Amino acid sequence: MNDGDNDDSGDEIRESLDRAASGAPAAGWAVRDRFSANEIFERVLASADEEIAANKRRLFFSGLAAGFAIVLTFLGHAVGVAAFPDNQFLSATLYPVGFIYIILGHYQLYTENTLPPVALVLARLASVPLLLRVWGIVLVGNLFGAVIGAYLLVHGHVLSPEGTQAGAHFARSGLKHGWWVVFNRAVFAGWLVAGVVWLDHAARDTVSRLIMIYIVFYMIAAAELYHVITTACEVFYFLFVTDLETFTVFSEFWLPVFLGNTIGGVFLVTLVNYAQTKQERYPDVRELTTRELVFSWRGGAEARTPPHEEADEGAETD
Repeated sequence: MNDGDNDDSGDEIRESLDRAASGAPAAGWAVRDRFSANEIFERVLASADEEIAANKRRLFFSGLAAGFAIVLTFLGHAVGVAAFPDNQFLSATLYPVGFIYIILGHYQLYTENTLPPVALVLARLASVPLLLRVWGIVLVGNLFGAVIGAYLLVHGHVLSPEGTQAGAHFARSGLKHGWWVVFNRAVFAGWLVAGVVWLDHAARDTVSRLIMIYIVFYMIAAAELYHVITTACEVFYFLFVTDLETFTVFSEFWLPVFLGNTIGGVFLVTLVNYAQTKQERYPDVRELTTRELVFSWRGGAEARTPPHEEADEGAETD
């Protein structure tokens, strides 16, 4: 068999690869239960393609659900610190609970959106304004959910006196660390969270995802790193039980976490992971021009050629 025959055989094998309706690979080409970097990137693009085209109502309420679910993380962490005040390794045991709900439940979390939509923009398949729209709506929804949850925790007297003291200590501790220390820790947390999204698209079963989510988010609490939406819940809770000025808490604690998570998620993961791929495109999606990339609202599912149109074009050709 000559080299040309080998090439044709390889193409036929690739064409027969299991694929989802979006066109993303459902199984690895070289090894079925493992994906290459290019295959993971295709799966990330397919996921982002669905997210970035979602309507505002769906994004907001999904973000609201995620912000409310993050209260479970705050609650678990406060209970852990109250039970093991001198053992940070044990006190972080319940911290991942809220994130398990959010990621396995496919709620929209701001840090979760630092990877897929940015990858879509880097691939010139969605515009920057569309990316900022998703970020803005999801972030607002997350904050609303966090403030509602924190209010219910305080006024519902859910935590014990020890737990209440531990919950208020989170924000107080962050303020003591200072702006740059909080920012640097948040960068690493953003790196970890965006990495979870990449690994989530590399996993093929729920058990693997569950273990991966637990380990990574446990590390955030155990290493005393900061997550922007968890921090928002901590800030709101702190404000509800103290009389400290609101602006000070947000500018000196929440803001550096927000900036650090965003930079960590985008630059330390998205750009690095994007650089190692071949940046292969879906054949039925038109890349955006530079002007469209910067100024338009194009991208997502609307850029894809609908299947029925492809069928119509095939019929006309026949």
